[in-house]
Amino acid sequence: MSVGGAYGGIVAKKTRKYWLSGTLILFVVYIVVAARPVPRETIMVPQWLISLESGYSMSLNPAESAEAGEAVPVENVPAPFRLGNHFGYVDARGTLPINRIKQRNVFLSAPYWAEYDDAPESIEILDNAGNSLFTIDESGGVKGYPLYLDGRLFLIGKEMNTLTALDGGGNPLWSYDFAAPLTCVDGAAGFVLTGSLDGAVEILDQNGKRFFFFEPGGSRISGILGCAFSRDGSRLGIISGIDDQRFLLLERYGDPARGEFRVVYHEFLEDGYRRPVYISFIDNDNQVIFERQGGLGIYDPRDRVSRTIPLDGTVLALDTEGGGGIFFAITARPGQMELVGIRLPGTIVLKAPFHSDHTFLRRSGSRLYLGGGNVLAAFELGKR
Repeated sequence: MSVGGAYGGIVAKKTRKYWLSGTLILFVVYIVVAARPVPRETIMVPQWLISLESGYSMSLNPAESAEAGEAVPVENVPAPFRLGNHFGYVDARGTLPINRIKQRNVFLSAPYWAEYDDAPESIEILDNAGNSLFTIDESGGVKGYPLYLDGRLFLIGKEMNTLTALDGGGNPLWSYDFAAPLTCVDGAAGFVLTGSLDGAVEILDQNGKRFFFFEPGGSRISGILGCAFSRDGSRLGIISGIDDQRFLLLERYGDPARGEFRVVYHEFLEDGYRRPVYISFIDNDNQVIFERQGGLGIYDPRDRVSRTIPLDGTVLALDTEGGGGIFFAITARPGQMELVGIRLPGTIVLKAPFHSDHTFLRRSGSRLYLGGGNVLAAFELGKR
């Protein structure tokens, strides 16, 4: 069946040309992934396809169509996306509250977004409906690039070695200066976790006061390449050093107010990478996933077991939620990308190759958003 034949009765000729590149990409995903269980008793039900060029949306699930009058089974909150030269927000019904072509630098988060120059004198912050909220400018005594963490807005200084917390109107609350440029930042439970080029890990409290400092060491070249907080701030994962690279897990102990953490696990990761790497807590903080040479590592803090999942190619995107006992990744190698489904604790249950110059992956509860070419698609994860 040709792509044109599959959609010829649905999409008018005038609109069809906008689908040819993107639909070809995700059509394979739709046939290979959605039409069968992934994995045992877990299914992916296709919901819609939407063209970013034309804005045309196609329902793939009649029960989800407006004509059927059925409620969308997930919260209809707009999700941010970046795909090729497009960015904006897409909601659970497959509509685009914002769909823009990138002209400048873009800051994009769930509630806020902005476009700004390389050396901005001011940054206008907008909400996910396109309404202007406030402007951050140098008259307020702050400079830098916006960052959204743990429900709060921050600025990273232009030299990447200053972090400033902002209030709801874009005014500075506190600033903290680091000894070296930041290489990773995460936030949880009101705290901020940072890693820097000199190999230092620091945690700041709600008032911008440092209450934990750690230098992992153990490598020929220092540097923190990835860091992640658990949602309650009781654990943190770190990828540190070059030659040798290491994964470390630290846990809080003693008096929480004193910020005491200790290393409970570490593992050498061969040569590793000389760039920022993916690391995240998933599955309600029951697992830590991280990028390692040749694939992904999964560590379970409960049984102190580390597993390796071999993958072909470079990891481009990760599902950082990992709910329902399964998570997804997109990998790339020359001439091909691949959607990979992994059943926890580490079994590959799906491989769906596709071709695209760009890709997008986001998980929101039971809804999985995928993007390729100029097309976004949504799938509902369920059981049967």
